[in-house]
Amino acid sequence: MATGTYNADSITVLEGLEAVRRRPGMYIGGIDKAGLHHLLWEIVDNSVDEVMNGHATRIVVTLDADGKTVSVADNGRGIPVDVHPKTGQSALEVIFTTLHAGGKFDNDAYKVAGGLHGVGASVVNALSTSLVAQVRRDGLTYTQHYRRGKPLGPIELGEPARGTGTTVTFTPDPDIFRDAAYDPKLIAERLEVKTYLNKGLVIQFVDQKEKTSIEFRHEGGVADYLDAVHQVRGDTRVAALPFVLEREDSGEGLRCHVALAWTESTEEVIRSFVNTIPTPDGGTHEQGLREAVRAAVRRSMTDHDLIKKGIEVKNEDIFEGLTAVLSVCVHEPQFQGQTKGRLNNPEVRSLVESMVRPRLENFLIKNKSVADAIAARVIQAAKAREASRAAASQVRRKTAISNRLNLPGKLHDCDSTNPEESELFIVEGDSAGGSAKQGRDRDIQAILPLKGKVLNAEQAGKAKVLDNKELTDIISALGCGMDDHYDPARLRYGKIILLTDADSDGHHIATLLLTFFYRHVPGLLNDGRVFLACPPLYKIVWGKETHWAADDATRDRILAKLPKNSKPNITRFKGLGEMPAPLLYETTLDPARRRLLRVVIPDGDRVYTERTVTDLMGKEPEARFKFIMTEAYTAKDIDI
Repeated sequence: MATGTYNADSITVLEGLEAVRRRPGMYIGGIDKAGLHHLLWEIVDNSVDEVMNGHATRIVVTLDADGKTVSVADNGRGIPVDVHPKTGQSALEVIFTTLHAGGKFDNDAYKVAGGLHGVGASVVNALSTSLVAQVRRDGLTYTQHYRRGKPLGPIELGEPARGTGTTVTFTPDPDIFRDAAYDPKLIAERLEVKTYLNKGLVIQFVDQKEKTSIEFRHEGGVADYLDAVHQVRGDTRVAALPFVLEREDSGEGLRCHVALAWTESTEEVIRSFVNTIPTPDGGTHEQGLREAVRAAVRRSMTDHDLIKKGIEVKNEDIFEGLTAVLSVCVHEPQFQGQTKGRLNNPEVRSLVESMVRPRLENFLIKNKSVADAIAARVIQAAKAREASRAAASQVRRKTAISNRLNLPGKLHDCDSTNPEESELFIVEGDSAGGSAKQGRDRDIQAILPLKGKVLNAEQAGKAKVLDNKELTDIISALGCGMDDHYDPARLRYGKIILLTDADSDGHHIATLLLTFFYRHVPGLLNDGRVFLACPPLYKIVWGKETHWAADDATRDRILAKLPKNSKPNITRFKGLGEMPAPLLYETTLDPARRRLLRVVIPDGDRVYTERTVTDLMGKEPEARFKFIMTEAYTAKDIDI
């Protein structure tokens, strides 16, 4: 619905770095912990680019005592300070105040680089309350100060300098970031990885708050990194020797370092990097590695007649237990987004495959004992997969009948016995459970109503959890067990959906349930089985139009789009029990029209998640008090 005139005056033009401050998520992925640390990664990666191109050997990262100010110093060439011919400003000021400005758009200054978009330094500057760039170059020291992306004055000429390099010191803007404090442990882990990927690089991390200093250096490269991954995970290798490849294709300009080995673990772990930038979402370089491993292992097993009759080896069997570190350097990487989580260059897939496959095949030929151990591991995985599938099928056939005899009495079960299509709604209150029962699709949707707020599993011991009827009813309904007895093959429902009122009490109940799953049935979260339903809080009717709002903010946005003099009919639902069954199905239960939020724990946020659950749901009130005092200013409305 139109709300005003749309003409040239409606078009907003954001000047300079204003767009970054308006929409920081476009440049750093968000304003959470990951986004905050991304600022530091951008500056560190600029220094690492100097290392990769042979101009630097040492980086020093210093975290101030406040935990919020950080500096990165390198002994590289130093950012140029002479006047840029096009802008009339110094090159230093151009780099820190202009988007898409830098020395990495061609191959003259950098053969390979992680920061190719030319926005990293300027984005960090825009999202910092203060930034100081100091350059040591041509025997002199040059310094320029900035505030929220704008220079506070011209470059200042300082004392004579020995050597060359750049030091960037910045403080993230608390108006942008919810929590502007850095995590020293996360920083140390990321910095150490950089030294694995760059032989000879020394990185020193100084934490002034803890008064500690640690220096990282790893001459073994990716092979050392593979050892570190195995040590952290506690995995046992199936063969004594890892496969290590360090090769450069001078014709295509691709540098490829690989270390891989198979372990007794059932998980596949591939840590991949492009120009030392982590690529957690993979990309074409990972695809090339997987093609090479698949082809080399299959050829080895075929040539040595190691595939037994009656056993079908699938690709997943080959990759089970594989741990690999892959680091490639590419002249012109095409990343997906500014946060660079995935590599998109199509040519890299075939280049990596052609580099790795023949050398891995030759390695397996020369090391027959290793090849035999890997083949045995693959066959073991194939047998286990077949046995697991048969056992799971048998369990599901049996539990479809026998489990119904031990289900909670208040569970309204569905007719389907196929877990992949069945859904369990854990509903707040008996009245809401009644509406959900009447409105559900009985074929695939089961309803389990809860009475009141459940036990806080973070503060209660296991004995109390097992004595709590509401929680034990949930475990009985799920059928998969809990803690050490958790068995995903026995899970009766593919989706577990928390359906609570759209108010503070409902949010609290959902939080208590998530805390229970996190502590006692984490496999459900790891497998992406848990969801939050999004029932509406408001129904807004204006003429023939009907709108639904999940909260006050959504209601206000809807009302703002209506004509100024309109008088819509607004209904606020006090609870799910007030909603007629057909209406509840239409807005919240119907798979074709509902909105669900999947609850996940990203690998990079597990430490932060653990700390959050412990602080907010644990026994110690001090942590909650600190959180409330820190975040109180963000609360617009308090439900008392």
